[in-house]
This record gives sequence, C-alpha cells and structure tokens, in this order.
Amino acid sequence: MSRRVAIIGVGWYGFRPVVEEASFREMMFEAATRAYEDAGGLNPRTDVDAFASCQEDFWEGIAIADEFAPEPIGGTLKPVFTTPGDGLQCVASAYMLIKTGQFDIVVAESHAKPSDIINMHDVMLFAMDPITIRAINTPNYHALAALEAQAYMTRYNVPREALAYVVVKNKRNALYNDRASYGANLTIDEVLNSPYAVSPLTKLDIAPFVDAAVVVVLAGEDVARRYTDTPVWVDGIHWITEDPSLEFHNWEFPIHAMKAAEVAYKMAGIQDPIKELHFAEIDARYSFKELQFIEALKLAPIGEAHKLLLEGAFDRDGLFPVNPSGGALGEGVPLEVHGLARLVDAVLQLRGEAGRMQLSKAERAVIHSWRGVPTTTSVVAVLSR
Repeated sequence: MSRRVAIIGVGWYGFRPVVEEASFREMMFEAATRAYEDAGGLNPRTDVDAFASCQEDFWEGIAIADEFAPEPIGGTLKPVFTTPGDGLQCVASAYMLIKTGQFDIVVAESHAKPSDIINMHDVMLFAMDPITIRAINTPNYHALAALEAQAYMTRYNVPREALAYVVVKNKRNALYNDRASYGANLTIDEVLNSPYAVSPLTKLDIAPFVDAAVVVVLAGEDVARRYTDTPVWVDGIHWITEDPSLEFHNWEFPIHAMKAAEVAYKMAGIQDPIKELHFAEIDARYSFKELQFIEALKLAPIGEAHKLLLEGAFDRDGLFPVNPSGGALGEGVPLEVHGLARLVDAVLQLRGEAGRMQLSKAERAVIHSWRGVPTTTSVVAVLSR
C-alpha cells in the first residue's frame, strides 16, 4: 500500500548506569506514559490496535519474559507480539502492520536493565554458539570485536588515531545531550594512552551499559495528524541478518548493514545519501564500528571513512554530522533498546526539539542499529519531517 507511516510519539526513561528506583516493568510504564502524552494524550486502551515488544529472555533472567510486557504499556487484552531483537526491528514490524491497512496505530517498546545482570560475560559467551562450533574460552567477550577491528584496520590502513577521534567526537557531542551519562572532554592522546580492554580497543573505545526503556507510537498518515502537528515519517526501514557463523561472515566489513541500507534507501527513494540526508544516528558501541557503518550506509567510500573523519566531516558542524547525540559511546548501550535510542535522538532533531544538541539543518536522517557481538543483524531506517 502507498499509505505512509509516521512516528507520532516517543517516550523514554532511564539512560543511567543504574536505575535503582524502578524495575524494568516500572521503566516500561514510565516510558509508555510519556510516549502517549507526547502523542497528544493518546489512550492505549481505546486508540492503539497492536503492540510490539523487543526483548530477550537472557537479559531479563526470566523465562517467557514477554508475559510482563502488555500490562505496563497498556496492552492488556490487546494483540501484543514479541521480537527477540533490537528495538528498531519492532518499529519495522509496526511499520509493516500499518502498511497493511488493517492497523491504524501500533506501539513499539523495548527495555533493558543490564545493571541487574550479574553474569553478563557468561550470557555473551553463550551467544557465541557453543553447541555447533568450538567453544570460545576468553576472559573478555570483547575479543571478537577486537579481532574484527584488527581485520578492518589492517585491510583499509585505518590508524588507531581515527578510532580515538570517534571517541573524542562522540563523548564531546554527548555533553549537549541531557540523556547522556558518559559525555566528556577528552583528547586523542588521552584515548590512545588509556588502558587496553583488548587490543586494539581501549576501555574508552567500548561503550558502557545503561538501563533504559523507550516506547514509540506509530500511525498511518490518515490518522497521524489527529494526534500531532509534528509527525516524523518513516520513509524506509529494513533489517538484514548476514551469515551469523563466526567462520563464514565477513570480519572486515558489515555486509548486513550495507544490504539493509540499500533496501531502506530504495524504499525512501534515496539515490545519494550524503546529498539527500542531513545527519545520521548510527551504532557505535565500539569506536571502529562507527567507521564501518558510515561506509556501509554509503556516507563515505569503503575504506575512506577514517580520512573524512580526521578532516572533521562527521563533526556536529561538519559536512555530515554523525551521532550528534554522542551515540552509544556518549549515551551508553541499553541492550535491545539501542536502536530506539538512536531513533529518539533523530526524532527530536527532526522535530526541532533536540535542545542544546539541535543541528542547524535536520530535515531527513538515517538511523542504524546493530545487535552487537557476535551477531550480524543490522536495522536501517530513513526518517523525515
């Protein structure tokens, strides 16, 4: 169908290293309440047709954790489905439901409390498929990311200074972001001289965790303006999973992100992303990943992102701002909420409500999220005001 889909409300809660005052269910409720207020006082019981929740039992420490999803977001006795994936995948699912014409308003939700997870290392190692491939016994699950970083840097002659620049840029951007807990004024030398987590990644090259919940309200264009005067349109959205096997997927370049971007751009009618878009909010939970994803999203030629970066092209006041919010390195990684965090930052920019981090030109954006090591799943969306 040609029916357009709009984001008419967003709400969030947390984005702190530890949220002590609320359980994950209470965080969901708070984020949902804010999202419905943002959507013009929408009533979830009477106005919403379906709900989508992105979460993972391993993070919750509870089997069939999605049983806890409907009540806090107002979805009791309504259709509620769960995706064990990134929050942007739930937005994509909501988008498709509305495009069918059978649903007018669909809510997407994701939440995470990594501060409650006492065995994060064991959970991450279990994700590395110990059943069908030889077990990876490492004291640091970031080792896989470090190997990917080394492969990428070697293949394209990327200096460590470029990774440090990503850290400096994003943490400085985060100083303008009220949600960001990890903003800082750093120098490249301070990053290069900080302790290694696992070479070539220092501790500063790796985004820390935060607790957060985000709720997004989507609606068909024929009903969107009943609730808001500032709809943000989803012009294209797609996700791709590359071969997840550690032996067979590409370690030098994220093909999954490139393929997802190609489809999202085609849906949005984007021919030249750097000319037709104004900024990007992309996954940078590891500093080198920002460079990879810039290239995968066709914002720079493959192997050239580090050169443009060091020239300031991706700064807040550069040719094409990337992660003006500070991204994951500034805000932290709230597990499956990460894609929705990128979306919230983009929506506020497009509505002109980004406060101190507001860009001078923000009419169309690309957002991206990756599920993290060891996955090969990327989601890309094009948004416009």
